Amino acid sequence: MGYLRAKDTINGALGTCYARIDGERHELMQVKNVTAKVKKTKTEIPILGLTGKQHKSGGWEGTGKMTVYYVSSLFREVMLRYMKEGIDTYFELMITNEDPTGATGKQTVLLKDVNINEMVLTKLDVDQFSLEEELSFTFSDADLLDKFDKL
Repeated sequence: MGYLRAKDTINGALGTCYARIDGERHELMQVKNVTAKVKKTKTEIPILGLTGKQHKSGGWEGTGKMTVYYVSSLFREVMLRYMKEGIDTYFELMITNEDPTGATGKQTVLLKDVNINEMVLTKLDVDQFSLEEELSFTFSDADLLDKFDKL
C-alpha cells in the first residue's frame, strides 16, 4: 500500500499568480492568498414513491477571493474605470502551484472572465505594520493548463 510522503505536499507560498488585463500581463507579486471555488447549481427533484428528494445539477457558479498586500493600484484603476466610464473589465488569472521539493510537479489553473465584485478603494490603519486588502470576484470559465503528477 502506498502513502503520501510529507515532502510531496505543496508549500502554499511557492507559486505564481498572473493577471492578463486588456492584453497586458501583470505578475501579481503582492498576492498573499487566492482561492477560487466552483459551486454547482442544483434543483430538488421530488420523486413519486420516495420520501426524500433527489438532486439534479443544472449549472455552476465560479467565485473567488484574493488577499493582497496593499502596494498596487492595478485593481483600483480597473474599478475606477468602471466607476467613471462605465467600462467593466473582465480579465484572466493564471495561478500556478509548484513546489520543487517533492515529486508532485506543478498545477496551473487559468480562470477566465474574472470580474471584481468588491474591493478596498483606500485604507489607513495605525495598528497595521503591513496593510492588506481583500478582493472578491466571479469567473465564468476555467482551464487546467498543467496537472499535478500522479504519485
